Amino acid sequence: NKHNIQSEAFTFPGHTDYLAKELGGKSLMFMVTDTLKVGLLTDHVPVKDVSNHISEELITDKINTVYETLKKDFNIIKPKIAVLGINPHTGDNGVIGNEDDTVMRPTLKKIKEAGKLVYGPYAADSFFGTNNYKNFDAIIASYHDQGLIPFKTLSFGQGVNFTAGLTRVRTSPDHGTAYEIAGKGIADEGSFKEALFTGI
Repeated sequence: NKHNIQSEAFTFPGHTDYLAKELGGKSLMFMVTDTLKVGLLTDHVPVKDVSNHISEELITDKINTVYETLKKDFNIIKPKIAVLGINPHTGDNGVIGNEDDTVMRPTLKKIKEAGKLVYGPYAADSFFGTNNYKNFDAIIASYHDQGLIPFKTLSFGQGVNFTAGLTRVRTSPDHGTAYEIAGKGIADEGSFKEALFTGI
């Protein structure tokens, strides 16, 4: 529980950040099922700060982490990755922000030219509804809710939070602690079981 664990000596916003420091590596929150895998460029960052965090270096690092984990941990020889845009409609040619044109597109072009099958940026609002996600081994969202709302809508209770990029395997359920239903006999253990099986 992110709120309960905070103290003067422990100020991490989540497990992913803490484990990256303790275990080493460039961690990435990677929500997975057998048919859907979603990674994040930024994870526990307020929406108002998202575009300030996204840089060529960040995009490159996160794509490399997803690419390597798909090969090493999921046995996908030549991963095909989709990247969702930062702004609505990927900025509509600068009408709704220019980050997709000035940062995202040039970076993805460089990565693709280096030999990786990376595509985008795609407009996030229609990407999942049109089933386009089924054409890729993984999707990278620009921020938390952009990726996790569709992931949990499509796979709630079956998904696993897999931390990519660490020196150890780490999995957890795709949901929080849900203290409000503790002891009521209504919690669904499906994601917990999937996390154990995926870890194994």
